[in-house]
Amino acid sequence: MAIVGIDTALFGVPDMAQTARFFEDMGLPVFRRSADEVHFRLEEGSNLIVRHADHPSVPRSVLCPGGMQEIILGVDTQQSLDALVADLGRDRDVKPGADGAHRFLSDCGIPLGLRVFNRRKVQFAPDPVNAAGNIQRFNQLRKWRRRAQPKTINHFVFAVKDFRKSFAFFRDRLGFRLTDYQTDIGIYSRFDGAFEHHNMFLADCTLPGMPGKPGFHHINFGLEDIDEVMVGANYMTRRGWQPGFLGNGRHRISSALFSYWKIPGGGEGEFGADTDYVDDGWQPRQWEFRFGTAIWMQQLVDFMFEEPAWDVKFLDDASLTGDRS
Repeated sequence: MAIVGIDTALFGVPDMAQTARFFEDMGLPVFRRSADEVHFRLEEGSNLIVRHADHPSVPRSVLCPGGMQEIILGVDTQQSLDALVADLGRDRDVKPGADGAHRFLSDCGIPLGLRVFNRRKVQFAPDPVNAAGNIQRFNQLRKWRRRAQPKTINHFVFAVKDFRKSFAFFRDRLGFRLTDYQTDIGIYSRFDGAFEHHNMFLADCTLPGMPGKPGFHHINFGLEDIDEVMVGANYMTRRGWQPGFLGNGRHRISSALFSYWKIPGGGEGEFGADTDYVDDGWQPRQWEFRFGTAIWMQQLVDFMFEEPAWDVKFLDDASLTGDRS
């Protein structure tokens, strides 16, 4: 076990105040605010930092400007960190920082870092679900909420030119585990020390809804259940923010509830809940892209208007090396 979570997501944006207001409305707690940055910290200890795009700490890279510009991955121990840094140093520049992070570029040019991270456990207590003949909640109302209160950062998504080749670096050099493959769309993977269905999705940057060139697509914040997701969505609507490309629904890949919102300055923020959890006993699947996208959606997008074919199978590794049969 080595990488256990997302330590820090750094955003470099044209309008720091507007982007910070967006994340405050999503329910992220402000840890520190200054003229140079707004720093959010979630209950698990993960961080999201918003700085102006011209701040000297924001990397210049292949990524589209705006949105998330660097991700610091959290490592379980100093010993694991030292081993990863030593291996990476064989073929790339790894720069240690005063903040304890060791920064480098992935093979496809994404700015990354590694730092020892004590990922704290959080407690969710979703209400039991009732159905006729299967009563789990008796003489008891469901929780009433005013706002969503994210406690975790579950995953991030980048659009890249060659997601197969890009994923190979994360698998071979950082120990990521392949979870599922959406045919010709992208690869879902998780950290070797985490159990969420995916912590990273690498997608083809030329797809509808993607930026057209390498760049940040979205970041996912963990909530308790469907009620918290929809309370959060209602609040974002009242605050005037715009829904993301897919809106609200539940994915078939990962089973997770989703609610996407456009981040001012680039990319999307996602409320998520009820994802699958897997370990090394999981056998990756290959999904027809529409079939995997959603079990249901609040409002169907054009490419989902016709019922997709029920098409999923265990993954044949040849599918990741160019066989598109």
